[in-house]
Amino acid sequence: MIIEERFAKILQMVEEKRVVTVLELSETLQISESTIRRDLTALDNNKKLRKVHGGATAIEGRFAATDFEVRLREDQYRTEKQQIGKFSAGLIEKNDFVYIDAGTTTEAMVDFIYETEAVYVTNGMVIAKKLVQRGCRTIIVGGEIKPITDAVVGSEALSCLRKYNFSKGFFGTNGIDLKAGFSTPDPTEAQVKQEAFRRCKIAYVLADPSKFNLIAPVSFGALEDGQIITTKLSSSGYKKYTKIWEVDVT
Repeated sequence: MIIEERFAKILQMVEEKRVVTVLELSETLQISESTIRRDLTALDNNKKLRKVHGGATAIEGRFAATDFEVRLREDQYRTEKQQIGKFSAGLIEKNDFVYIDAGTTTEAMVDFIYETEAVYVTNGMVIAKKLVQRGCRTIIVGGEIKPITDAVVGSEALSCLRKYNFSKGFFGTNGIDLKAGFSTPDPTEAQVKQEAFRRCKIAYVLADPSKFNLIAPVSFGALEDGQIITTKLSSSGYKKYTKIWEVDVT
């Protein structure tokens, strides 16, 4: 298991449990306790978690500086992403002009899209292919491809988006915070998200609970400008600022 994959899996366990022991991590990931301790030290130094005696705890108000590769993120919160995606797809209606942002949660949504009389615009390479395979009329934004997320970004993408006005948009995010709003690590991807976000009559942000109380370097939208689709939240604080759809995970 490469180091980035270990880090992703450790952080996933910490976010799910909030408190984990070295022994739990070692047994679940089948990695030696000494390696787990070194990984926890590295993640603590990068402020991704808080290392404590015998284990680690989650950090409130965390900071996400980088993106993990798509193949690593696809396995994180898979059940939650599928349920969020299924609910989100059900919001699309006949004759909608829909924007779908690149991302693993929005990609999961495409698997549940059956409305073929809507028009879909996306900056996601994989998403565009899936939409076409499902018989949907699909427009892909032009520009530079960012390999780590399979997203189309850059000035050409921005120019393309400025032609459109969307009835609904569906966005992924790396962080959701009361002050920072919706944020992502990469400035070029944030520009594309921001341009599409502001061109939507209704903007939905699809996010599993691990994205809350997390800040990435670049904000692309304010909480009050988007509706959040997630699973059960432990805190009601965000509901004061925007509409939140809580999807059951069965």
